[in-house]
Amino acid sequence: MLVCARLGDTLFGGGRMAAGIERRASRRFTMTLPLTVRSTGPNGVVERRGQTRDISFRGLYFLSDTYYDVGSEIEFVLTLPREITQAGDVHIRCFGQVVRVDVLTGHHGVAARIERYEFLPAAA
Repeated sequence: MLVCARLGDTLFGGGRMAAGIERRASRRFTMTLPLTVRSTGPNGVVERRGQTRDISFRGLYFLSDTYYDVGSEIEFVLTLPREITQAGDVHIRCFGQVVRVDVLTGHHGVAARIERYEFLPAAA
């Protein structure tokens, strides 16, 4: 069973997207990488683990055991391994917003827009 919530759909007062139109402005890369996601909830800052499914310059889709509200702000750290960077591991801290949540069997699929990012210094 798949249930979707999307920022901008008619449920939230936005316009309707025409069927079959690709809205992505940048190329997506299928990559399975570990992910640490931080969000603020009623009990303060919560940190959870997840795993990416695909990534682009402007967003990502990840799988998580945690449900995130559409529109909520998140912070996450990605680690690009040396196999991708051709050097050492590269850690990137990203700040973004949840734009869609897919309720899947046993976990959630989360689409998030990346609003800004910074490279973290390598561990000494």
